[in-house]
Amino acid sequence: MAVDKKGTKQITANKKARHDYFVEQAYECGIELSGTEVKSIRQGTVSLKDSYCIFRDGEIFVKGMHISPYEKGNIFNKDPLRERKLLMHKKEIMLLYGKSKQDGYSLIPLSLYFKNARVKVELGLCKGKKLYDKRADAAKRDAKREMDRALKSRR
Repeated sequence: MAVDKKGTKQITANKKARHDYFVEQAYECGIELSGTEVKSIRQGTVSLKDSYCIFRDGEIFVKGMHISPYEKGNIFNKDPLRERKLLMHKKEIMLLYGKSKQDGYSLIPLSLYFKNARVKVELGLCKGKKLYDKRADAAKRDAKREMDRALKSRR
C-alpha cells in the first residue's frame, strides 16, 4: 500500500486483490483522468474491486475501475466504467508486459492515492492464489489473533 509520506493521502485500496493474489512486486504509475473524475475521486466515490490491467499498442489501460459521476458535472461527466490509460515509461511498460505474459501472472491495481496533488495508482504484479493458499492465510491470521489475545489477557 501507499506509505504515508509527506503529501501522500490514500483514497482507496483493493482489499480483494490481496485476498485473491500473491503480490510479487508493486509499481507506481499515473493515470489519465478528466476534471470531473478527479473531483469525484476527491469525494471518495471510487472502487477498484474488480479492476485489472490490459496491454494495447504498447500502452497500459485499467478496466473495471468504477468512478461515480460527479454530481455537479452535468455534460462533462464520463462513463463510470470506461478504460483509463495508465502513465508509465515505455521501458517499464515493456518489462511489465513480459512479466505478465508468464504463466499465472496478472497486473492488478492495488490502491489509489494522491501524491502531491496528483492521482497515482499502485499496480501489483500478482499471481493467483489457490483455495488452499487462502485457507492457510486465514489459519495464520486466526493463530496470530489468538496469540495476541492470550498475551493481552496475561498483562
